[in-house]
Amino acid sequence: MENLQIQATKYTPEIALDLKGIISLVGKSYPENTFEFYAPLMQWIEEYFKNEPAKKTVVNMEIIYFNSSSSKLFFDFFDLLEENANEHEIEINWIYDEENESAEEAGEDFIEDFEKLDIKLVTK
Repeated sequence: MENLQIQATKYTPEIALDLKGIISLVGKSYPENTFEFYAPLMQWIEEYFKNEPAKKTVVNMEIIYFNSSSSKLFFDFFDLLEENANEHEIEINWIYDEENESAEEAGEDFIEDFEKLDIKLVTK
């Protein structure tokens, strides 16, 4: 298993998956085919937790804007993290600009929906 890096585009975030336990998504998310675009991320996460993950996994999500299909994908992503939260230490930082109320509200919604996950709202 190797680190995975996907460059950002106008419609998709930069994704960096590091075996040292750092997972990062930064940018906008409204790809044409969301589930196809994020398939490598989801597969990597599944493999990561099946093998020997880092002692602590930190997920940094700085998504400026996302569409409804990306929201559904993020629910699947958080579900996958939640499935592993009992056996692995996982910290999620939902990073947003303090003037972006919709991003803040989205982070608050994810906190409500995923009570088992350690999701922190982080302003920048």
